[in-house]
Amino acid sequence: MVEQKIKQDICIGANIRRIRKENGIKQTELVRLLQLSGVEMTRESLVKIERGAQHIQASQLRGIRDALKTSYDELLAET
Repeated sequence: MVEQKIKQDICIGANIRRIRKENGIKQTELVRLLQLSGVEMTRESLVKIERGAQHIQASQLRGIRDALKTSYDELLAET
């Protein structure tokens, strides 16, 4: 039986922060966009997600992808 190693170096939070900054969007603006699209998120939650201190929910990831006009591939890119 061949054992496969799973890479654990995907930093979704860091990718969100990088893409958000590249687009010139502040945290409060991203949170507002998410809330307007029906995704529950506070600025405090976004800060924790970007730092890697809080897990992200699938609905939040989808909302962030849409708000930042990016792809899952970009959000889940390895560092």
